[in-house]
Order: sequence, then C-alpha cells, then structure tokens
Amino acid sequence: MDVARRERLRRYTAEGLRLAAVAAAYYVSAKIGLQQQLVRGQVTPFWPPTGIALVVLMLWGLRMWPGIALGAFLVNVMLGPSILPVLAIAAGNTLAPICAYLLLRRVGFRTELDRLQDALALVFLGALSGMLISATLGTGVLVASGALKAQDFWPTWSVWWTGDAMGVLVIAPFLLALRGARWPRGAPVLRWAEAVALLGGTAAVTAAVTHSSIELLFLVVPFLIWAAFRFQLAGAAPCVLIASVIAIDAGAVGSGPFSGHDLLAKMVILQAFNGTVSLTALLLSAIVTERNRTLREIEEACERLTEALSRLASDETLHQWPSSRPKGRDHRT
Repeated sequence: MDVARRERLRRYTAEGLRLAAVAAAYYVSAKIGLQQQLVRGQVTPFWPPTGIALVVLMLWGLRMWPGIALGAFLVNVMLGPSILPVLAIAAGNTLAPICAYLLLRRVGFRTELDRLQDALALVFLGALSGMLISATLGTGVLVASGALKAQDFWPTWSVWWTGDAMGVLVIAPFLLALRGARWPRGAPVLRWAEAVALLGGTAAVTAAVTHSSIELLFLVVPFLIWAAFRFQLAGAAPCVLIASVIAIDAGAVGSGPFSGHDLLAKMVILQAFNGTVSLTALLLSAIVTERNRTLREIEEACERLTEALSRLASDETLHQWPSSRPKGRDHRT
C-alpha cells in the first residue's frame, strides 16, 4: 500500500509541476506579447500564449487545461478591468486553444506537420477558426464592462483575432519543429553555413524592408521558399518567427510601410505580411516533406520489386536446368 501511495504521490507531483510549468510559460510569453500592445495595454497583434497552449494540448492532452486557465487568469487579472470580466476573458483564452485542439484531433492532425492536410488544418481550424472564440468573447466583455467604446469593437476584435491566430501560426510550428529536431551528425560545414546565412539573411532583409518607405515586403518571401525547400519545417519555422517578430515591432512603432495609417489599416498590412510568410513557409515545407517521403517510398518499393524479380528469375533458372540423372538401360528382351 505504501508503494502504491508513493507512486500516486509521485505522479500527482509530476502532474502538478507540469501544470505549473504550463502556467508559467503562458504568463511569461504573454508578458512578451504585451510589449507590443496596441489597444488598452491588453490587445496585441501577436499573442504567443495561444501557440504554446495549443502545442501543450497536442502533446499532453486536455488534462493540461487548468495550467492554461491559471496562466490566462494571472495575466488578465493584472490588466483588469475587474474580476468578472477578467474571468470571462480568461475563459475565452482557455476555450479557444481547447476548441482548436478538438477540431484538429477530429481531422486526424499529426504533430509532425509532414502532410499538406496537416498544414491546412493548422491554418484554418487551429488558427483562423479556433481563435474566433477568444477574440469575440474578449472584445465583447471589454465593451460590456465599459472598458472599450462600442465603435471600437471591430478594430479591437481584428487585432485580437489576428494576434491570437498569428500566435498559433508562428509559435506552434516552431515548437513542433523544435520538438522533432535532431542534432545533425556529420553535417558538412557548408550545410551549417547555409543555415546561418538563411537565418541571418531573413533577419537582415526583413529589418530593411520594414523600415523602408518603399513597399518591399515581398523580398522576404524568397528566403522562406529557400528555407522550405532546403530545410523543410526545421528551417521554415525559425525564419517565420524571425520575420514576424521584426515586422510586428515595426508595426507597433509605425515605421516603414506601417507609418501614416490608423489602427485597422496598420493591422491589415501587418497581418497580411505575417499571414503571407506563415502560409508560404508552412504549406510549402509540408508539400516538400510530403514529396520527399513519397519519393523515398517509391524508391523502397522499386528496391523491393527488384529483389523479388531477382529471386523469381533465380528460381526459374533452377527449374529449367536439365537433369543430370543418367538414363537406365532397357533389359527387356
């Protein structure tokens, strides 16, 4: 009995520590996201906790929801406006990734993101559909509590929804790629140099085009195509994270292509860019990975077929070989 009790205590302690780690990760990532707040110190164009919460649910299941709820509550209770609206907003922040996770599980989503259907599911079910809950509930609560004017509902809702969706599209693929990453043993020096050049080039070009008065945001796309073709998700996800963070910082200060616009127009430009880089990298890397896997399967099938034909030809040769048994004489008279 003592052994069973100690085992239960150990299991409960491990689960409690995991929930605390989830809450802490949610809180810390939320504080980072709030550095670029645009509305009332509370609504940001990039909300990393949604991506973290969704990945946590993918890896450890629905039992992690209390950690997500605790982290969401701790973040929002510091922002106000009062306890009841805070509880409602925290509930929306918890329900959104839960619903996104359930939708993804319904369609057989695989965390390897090695199929086109997985990438499409993450975009349309995990990000765009699932995050409608948190944006609608959160903005509605702010208006109902008097913390936000009614005419500001749609601009605030657009920032909230796209911010939560970008958290999924940017953070979730990065964490999933990080989870499946393996240190490449024996990789040539040129391969490492290419990876460093890719990350550095993405950062440099994004910083340049987001601080230029000329519309040159499209120059980032070739780097994402390069990353997807050469490194698949392991290279595309970090490039998307770098490009999105730099663009969001430029959008928050209103530099380059984001200057001289109101909140809604600024959000349209910013999230159009973020959506383009995320979709390009995510979908293309999934297509390339799926193509490579199909080619490997075809090669393996051809090898098996060649071996089978070789064995068949060998057996046929043995059957056709003339018998060496001598013929006996006929002694009949």
